[in-house]
Amino acid sequence: MRILAVLAALIVSSGVLCAGTALAQQGQGRRHDQNPQRQMRDDERQRMRDDIRDAYRERPGREERPERPRQLSPEERDKLRRDIDDANRQMKRKK
Repeated sequence: MRILAVLAALIVSSGVLCAGTALAQQGQGRRHDQNPQRQMRDDERQRMRDDIRDAYRERPGREERPERPRQLSPEERDKLRRDIDDANRQMKRKK
């Protein structure tokens, strides 16, 4: 019985010593793992935005937007409407 008590005491004391050593080392590991993040300055952030915007503009295969046609004058609109009406009447006659 006495041997079991000594053996149990030895196991408990070695567990406490190992845990204490492990807990003491944990703080040092954190300091090495944590790299302080460097914050971007406003001018660096703006330069990065501009670079990204320019990269999207300069992509190959990107088509430019077609120019909007000029607005028709009221006379031109009336003439176009009459021409379309005439064309529709002619198509109905051919059927």
